[in-house]
Amino acid sequence: MIDPVEELKKHTSDTIPMPTVIPGNTPIYQEASATGTRALWVVFVIMLLSSLAFYVMAFRVPVQKRLFHILTAFITTFATMSYYAMAIGDGVGSNKILIKHTQKHFPDTYDTVYREVYWARYVDWSLTTPLLLLDLCFLAGLNGASILVAVLADIIMILTGLFAAFQVDESPKWGWYAMACIAYLVVVYQVALNGRQTAKAKDQKTATFYAAIGGFTLILWTVYPIIWGIADGSRNISVDGEIIAYAVLDILAKPVFGFWLLVTHDNFASTASIDGFWANGLGKEGTLRVGDDDEGA
Repeated sequence: MIDPVEELKKHTSDTIPMPTVIPGNTPIYQEASATGTRALWVVFVIMLLSSLAFYVMAFRVPVQKRLFHILTAFITTFATMSYYAMAIGDGVGSNKILIKHTQKHFPDTYDTVYREVYWARYVDWSLTTPLLLLDLCFLAGLNGASILVAVLADIIMILTGLFAAFQVDESPKWGWYAMACIAYLVVVYQVALNGRQTAKAKDQKTATFYAAIGGFTLILWTVYPIIWGIADGSRNISVDGEIIAYAVLDILAKPVFGFWLLVTHDNFASTASIDGFWANGLGKEGTLRVGDDDEGA
């Protein structure tokens, strides 16, 4: 007598088992939790208080000596706006990412990941990092050509990072990332090499201070693309982890940098003083006169 169970085992022993769960059916959402939102609010408050402090410090010195104060105050002001937008959910978008799973005996399947991208952060960086570079460049005494190259390279770095963050396909994403890294190397060259050489031509105190604060800034800026690579790039850390990592970096790179710069620079005996249009506006000579024709024509 034939046992039907045994016969069934014989006929199915060589077949390939079908997967019980087919990947790609359920989208994966990577979003910030209450922890990430609280971190955004904390940084918003820190940036706001720092901005107020910088404006107070600016009004305590003559207008001729407010260049660094104004640049630094606007750095944290833009950051305040950015973190407020992110905290209330206005500065965030979603990037759809398709992850391909290659199967040996079955058709390829895909996972769909929706990860939050805080585009307000890139708007912030596109405004604040050029201002921060101007602080360093003016401190070192860089020429106009070097300043222009550094600022434009910095803007290219931020924009290519934004394009990479919203890229769906993996290969183009890392292409944008590579462009951003190349642009960053240009910034490093201008700040670390040209800037340091120019600062050495000034007094020793300024040269030493520039080397310290410039090195501090470049170390922090080098960490940013690393965080991007493991967050937006490879998605190896959560959105909350990304928020907290950037929050720590932003606090160090903006308020801490600003207080260090202003307090130290104000104590220099050779603090730069800017007169002319910066302090006095347009004088009588060279102003435009409308409806005032001396010849009566």
